Amino acid sequence: MLSRLRPAIVSMSLFTVLLGLAYPLAVTGLAQTAFPTQANGSLVRDTRGAVVGSALIGQAFAQPGYLHPRPSASGANGYDASASSGSNMGPLNEALAKRVKADADALRAENPGATIPADAVTSSGSGLDPDISPDYARFQAPRVARARGAPLAAVQAVIDGQVQGRLFGFVGQPRVNVLAVNRALDARFPKGG
Repeated sequence: MLSRLRPAIVSMSLFTVLLGLAYPLAVTGLAQTAFPTQANGSLVRDTRGAVVGSALIGQAFAQPGYLHPRPSASGANGYDASASSGSNMGPLNEALAKRVKADADALRAENPGATIPADAVTSSGSGLDPDISPDYARFQAPRVARARGAPLAAVQAVIDGQVQGRLFGFVGQPRVNVLAVNRALDARFPKGG
């Protein structure tokens, strides 16, 4: 009996050490060496070194002088990183239709006559998307300019300066990181909204 049990115990111990300790430590060490910023959450810091957010995780900005992110279904009030998920509501769901209509009505009141970009009223799969489309960012420029007392063209120039193109020139869509634009707006026009 012991002769049959011994190989199983040795194998389990070997694989526990190899796959439970050595491999995770090697991957962590490689990530910390080759990609330290990404391995530590792509944290964004202010001039004093305090963490103000992550380039990879969206956060709620509600003041009128800031770009607003996409709607979020993460957590009770949205943008809860510990509850990352979409709403799981289908296109025929009445609650979703009411929320989208209310959001669209508020956006129409904010910027009458302008076309509302799709990402202004739809949430991402994770609910924590840090990016919005350049169209949605430009849609918000008049509100941001009014709140900051800045020329509209200057606010649009800040937004246009932060547009990131497609990855490798063909993967994904152009995008704007909300946190990066809001930090650039604060640097250029210190009066927040």
